[in-house]
Amino acid sequence: MEPSHLQHLIEHYGYLAVLIGAVLEGETVLILAGFAAHRGYLDLGAVIAVGTIGGFLGDQFFFTLGRARGRQLLARFPKIEAQSGRVEQLVNRYHTWLIVSVRFLYGLRVAGPVLLGMSQVSHARFAVFNLLGAMIWASLIAGAGYVFGQTMEMILSNAKRYELAAAGVLLAAGIVIWLYRRARMKKKTGLTQ
Repeated sequence: MEPSHLQHLIEHYGYLAVLIGAVLEGETVLILAGFAAHRGYLDLGAVIAVGTIGGFLGDQFFFTLGRARGRQLLARFPKIEAQSGRVEQLVNRYHTWLIVSVRFLYGLRVAGPVLLGMSQVSHARFAVFNLLGAMIWASLIAGAGYVFGQTMEMILSNAKRYELAAAGVLLAAGIVIWLYRRARMKKKTGLTQ
């Protein structure tokens, strides 16, 4: 695929990919979108906004699924069900922080909102703190991709500068070695005559 075709695809379908990826667990998609924003293919503010919306909608869906069918889902996973009482106590005690941070907790991106949906947390409270968590998440993850792009550009541009310096050092070293050998040969040939 030619770079111009890839750029065209990113510019036309990038935000849709960010939305779908953020709904499903989009760290990778958001990092790549942040990188694409650094390259100028997407707008970083729009990437963060779309990522926020996708993350918010995905967790709202899983919260609602937990509210409607949480016990049935839990029955399919006996090990998780055995721990549900302890998890429920934690959710009831720390639900605000869990809502905001659940998307950052490995392995709980989907299960967390489902478990929160099974708790006494209201839809409105979950929505408010879910939106806050989605904003923080999208900003940090897309921002990381953007910063990664800047860092790589800086490293590569410095590498080019260092490449020229290294070539200069190698050239100078080559000249010094050549002059040294030549002087040594003259000295040897001058001694033998």
